[in-house]
Amino acid sequence: MPRFLLRPEDWKAGVLRGDEARHFAQVLRGKAGDRITVFDGAGRRAAANVLQVSREQVSLELSEAATTAPTPPRVTLAQAIPKGKTMDLIVQKAVELGVAAIQPLVTRHTVVQPDGGKAEKWTRTALEACKQCGQDTLPRIDEPLPFDRWLERESGAPSAAGQLRIVASLAAGAMPLRELLRDARDVTAVTDLTLLVGPEGDFSPEETRAALDAGFHPATLGSIVLRVETAALYCLSAVRYEFAG
Repeated sequence: MPRFLLRPEDWKAGVLRGDEARHFAQVLRGKAGDRITVFDGAGRRAAANVLQVSREQVSLELSEAATTAPTPPRVTLAQAIPKGKTMDLIVQKAVELGVAAIQPLVTRHTVVQPDGGKAEKWTRTALEACKQCGQDTLPRIDEPLPFDRWLERESGAPSAAGQLRIVASLAAGAMPLRELLRDARDVTAVTDLTLLVGPEGDFSPEETRAALDAGFHPATLGSIVLRVETAALYCLSAVRYEFAG
């Protein structure tokens, strides 16, 4: 069945609004009596009967809701923004791999200088990915931040048990990602994990040092230098593999 985002504040009323209503009514040419699936972006889903259709609003009768608990750990991808449409691909695949939040970053070697509204655009990409892959949790995507401002905020946040911070690094002495994840898992139950992935050309030496000083563990992804999108998806896949089940 087609899937639509029914926001938590509209769940009790059972009404699709805005873009979701217009997509059903005008793009899919849906009608009363159709069956759809709705999800709230926070892990809840339900089958629904369509009762009434207008251009701006679709009234629904919801079946009993099911809730999907998020798979631990909660993963935040802090991603230096790459060139072109590569960030769209990273967002799409990160959704499929169950990421909870994405923080786009502008670093020393970032080529693009994003304008306002990028978070909204990438959130739409994430929503489409949720619909296509059956993911019921819509990740939070923040507006891009300069690397130093974001790291200052991260450094100021209180550290908690179960928190793990990893930076994909080309620096000498970085531990293989597999070993780092397994060592962390054996020591404590990892509940929150931040993955920091750099731009083309990697982080500057000063940025790498600042990340390490902030408590990030350097991880090597192997002897082959990976493209930005490959590095991000490699890291997310490794985390899901290591902590699955």
